Amino acid sequence: MSTFEELTNSLDSENMIGFVRRFPADCAAAFNRLDQTHHPWLAKLQQQGWKDWLCLGMGGSAAGGSFIANLAEHEGDSAVHILRQYDLPSWWTPDTLVVATSYSGNTEETIAAVEAAIAKGGTIVAICSGGHLAGLAEIHENVHLVLVPSGQPPRSAFGHLFGSQLSLAWALGLLERPSDETIVQMVERLRNHVGEADFLNGDSDIADLAVKLLERPIAVVAPSEFTGVAERMRNQINENSARFARVAILPEMNHNEVVAWGDATDFDPTSEQQALILLTWAGTHKRITQRMNWFIEHLKTPAAWRIVCEGESLLEAMLNACIDMDWLSCALALLHGKDPSAIGPISSLKGHLSSVE
Repeated sequence: MSTFEELTNSLDSENMIGFVRRFPADCAAAFNRLDQTHHPWLAKLQQQGWKDWLCLGMGGSAAGGSFIANLAEHEGDSAVHILRQYDLPSWWTPDTLVVATSYSGNTEETIAAVEAAIAKGGTIVAICSGGHLAGLAEIHENVHLVLVPSGQPPRSAFGHLFGSQLSLAWALGLLERPSDETIVQMVERLRNHVGEADFLNGDSDIADLAVKLLERPIAVVAPSEFTGVAERMRNQINENSARFARVAILPEMNHNEVVAWGDATDFDPTSEQQALILLTWAGTHKRITQRMNWFIEHLKTPAAWRIVCEGESLLEAMLNACIDMDWLSCALALLHGKDPSAIGPISSLKGHLSSVE
């Protein structure tokens, strides 16, 4: 039995590895989740011509909204805004569609913002597995429910959550839906990538990278269309691995943080220990690629890896990046002797909040 097999058997209490393996299947199911037979309210929403979208959510449930926002910036017809807090933005009006995502259906920040939108006459699409959010859909005619399967850690349900958000974006014309054949072929390639990244199958570049990151501070740099990808990678490393990770976005970081990378050896004794992960894909702007090449040439740290996220579209590249980050964060967790499912501080904080007003 390999080291990773032994660690998985002894540490992975909620089958996080199993959920990571299921990611392509979860996506495939969610891509076809919305239809007018089971969601008759879709026809009404399709006729309303929304000015823009406001995606509500926290943590893993918010990540999909960031992905939708990046896709909308790249190829969409409307703007998508992200809200990770209790209060609605002051500019919000009912002609902005609210998409509220909470895997449990009980995320208090999301519930508060939804209730504020209901009070102001908003239209809400609730994506959840049940809970209070699903209950609001039963008693308010302008709250429409998209139900996803329950029973797993929220951050492992990203395929269900993001896939449902994407299915909604396709149904309402925010994004153009690919052909059925294109989707089937993409999902098959995602399955193949899962097999390549699975460190329990034998040799894995992801496992090798995890070993090299064990003793180094982690930084993630990505192009702007990968903002959601980089944020989710940080969050997966935070939750699954209990490690800090910083995120910087190109080209913005070239106007500030690049100085610290270049000159920090004079002022920061840990700078040469930094581990840098650069995320890119085939559609990265050529000037961003040139900036990234220069950056790599002038780095003071020897620990830098460029991960080219494969895919025939931005969507596919994003999903392949999810596969890499999920396996990497789980490998890090196991090597540190941590259960990748355990989130003790989050549970403790929720317990405290439930005891105070």
